[in-house]
This record gives sequence, C-alpha cells and structure tokens, in this order.
Amino acid sequence: MSALEDFLIKPVSSEELLRAVERAVAHHSTVLNLKHAREAILSRIATLTPRERQVFELVIRGKTNKEIASSLSGTQRTIKAHRHRVMEKMQVQSLVELVSIAARVGVLASAAGQMA
Repeated sequence: MSALEDFLIKPVSSEELLRAVERAVAHHSTVLNLKHAREAILSRIATLTPRERQVFELVIRGKTNKEIASSLSGTQRTIKAHRHRVMEKMQVQSLVELVSIAARVGVLASAAGQMA
C-alpha cells in the first residue's frame, strides 16, 4: 500500500498506526525535498540574463555553438562565453546534467513546444 492509499480499519494496532504515520512522514519528506530541488533549479534559471536564457534553451535542444550563433546573429566565440556562464550559473559540469535539470523542471518540454 502506498502512503497516499493507507486506510486503517478499526481497531488498529499501535504498530500498524505507527508504520502508517512513518510512511506518511517519509512520503511528505520526499515530496518536500523534490519541491526544494525544483525551486533551487528554477532560482538558478532566473539568474540567467535574457541572452544566456536564449543560449540555454538552444543548448538543451541540442544546437551546436555554430547553430546558436547563426540563430542569434552572434559569433561562435560569444556563444561559447554565454554557454560557459550558463553552465556555471546552473552549477553543472556537462551538457547531460544541463539537459537533465531542464527536463526535471519542465524547461526542456516547453523549449521543445516552442520549436513546433
């Protein structure tokens, strides 16, 4: 039985009640941790400048520096600098991590929806 589906039928033993409460507390803790992690990622995204945000959204869609430079009418060198700052501000070491956190908070899905 999941924490959200616990039903206790009277009379209930103290042990059974305690287990149900422990499951509920554990579930609440997990949900709260996920919420805090999501808020932290969204907070980092909010620190991006408008240009960094554009670069971020194109990077997570799989665009190369050359494609991004062409799309944003910039140079590859400038895009590389923006991309570096995005990685620093988002506190990630790899493109895989960047895409993963973007997907986790729904940014990847919204960026993909803008492509259509």
